[in-house]
Amino acid sequence: MKKNYRPGFTYQDFAAQFTTELFDPDYWADLLQKSGARYVVLTSKHHEGYTLWPSAVSWNWNSMDVGPKRDLVGDLASAVRNRTDLRFGVYHSLYEWYNPLYKNDRYYNRSDFVTMKTMPELKELVERYHPEVIWSDGDWTGMPEYWRSQEFLAWLYNDSPVKESVVTNDRWGSGTNCKHGGYYTCHDGYNPGTLQDHKFENCFTLDGAWGYRRDSPLASYKSIENTLYQVISTVSCGGNVLINVGPTKDGIIMPIFEERLTQLGEWLGLNGEAIYSSKPWTVQHDPTNSDVWYTQRGGYVYGISLKWPTDGFITMGSAPNVTECRLLGYDGVLEVENGRVMLPPLQKVKSQWAWVFKFEP
Repeated sequence: MKKNYRPGFTYQDFAAQFTTELFDPDYWADLLQKSGARYVVLTSKHHEGYTLWPSAVSWNWNSMDVGPKRDLVGDLASAVRNRTDLRFGVYHSLYEWYNPLYKNDRYYNRSDFVTMKTMPELKELVERYHPEVIWSDGDWTGMPEYWRSQEFLAWLYNDSPVKESVVTNDRWGSGTNCKHGGYYTCHDGYNPGTLQDHKFENCFTLDGAWGYRRDSPLASYKSIENTLYQVISTVSCGGNVLINVGPTKDGIIMPIFEERLTQLGEWLGLNGEAIYSSKPWTVQHDPTNSDVWYTQRGGYVYGISLKWPTDGFITMGSAPNVTECRLLGYDGVLEVENGRVMLPPLQKVKSQWAWVFKFEP
C-alpha cells in the first residue's frame, strides 16, 4: 500500500476504482458453459463487506452505490440462467473486517451485527436471486449460535424459495468445518486423496490467490495437467471441485484463465463420462501406478492415467480382470493382460492430457 498508493489511501478507496466497465455477463456465462462446469459460485460479498448487489443493509458500500453502478449478482444470475444449464450459487462472508457493528459485538459480547446485517443480507440474497448453492465463509470468529446459523438454515431448508434445491457448505461457525453441512469444504484446497464418507468439495485457485494479482508470475498459474490432477483425484474420492478465477477490476477474466477453463471443457467433452455422475470405485488410487485414479459409472470402471507411458503399454495394478478395454478418444479396442493395457500410437488418440481407459468388468 505504501509503495503503490498515495498517503492516506484506504481500502475503501478501492471501491471507486472497481468499475467493471468491460464486464459482459453473457460472455462469462458462455465461458462457464464451455468449461464443462455444472454450477457457478459468485463471490457476492467478501470479508471487506462490499456487496455485489444493491443491498438494503450495505448503504454506500455496494456495487450500485459506488463503483460499477450495477447489480453484478443479478446480471450474472440472469445470464447463467438464460444461456446455460448451470446451477447459480453465491459465496457470502459472515463477518466483515471493518464493520463497526461487528467490532462492537466483539467488544461488548453483543449480536447487533448479525441481527442488523448478516441475517437480513443472507435472506435478501436468497429471496432476490434464488441461489441453489450458498457457500458460507468468514465464520471462524464466532460460534454458530452467534451467527444464528441454525435459525437461518432451518428457514433456508424449510421455508425459503429454494428449499427444494439448495445445498450449503460447512462454514457456519467455529467448530462446524468438516462436521456439519450439505457438503464439506474443511479447508481451502481440501483434497484428501482417500475415499470420504461425506460429500466434499475441493475449492482451489488457479494462480495461488483468491483475487486478481497484477504481479502474478507465469509460474504461479496451474497448468492444465495440474488442474486435471485436482479434478480427477478429487472426483475419484467422491468429491466435487470448485475452481476459483479472480477477474480484474474492469470485469475481465484474464486470457490465461480463459485458456485453462476452455482446455478443461475440451477434456470433459471427450472424457466427461468418467467424471459426471460417477461414483468412487472399490479402489480410488492405483497401488502400483501412482498416475492412475479410478471412477465408476453405469456398470463401467474408468482408469484415468495422468501420464502417457512411452514403452507401448500401461500397467494398472487394480484394473478389472478383463482381456480388453477401450480408450476414450480412440476408436479401437485395446488388449489387456493381467492389468497391462497395450497402447495405440499417441497420435491416433484425440485426448491431449489425462487418458481414460474404460473397462467392462
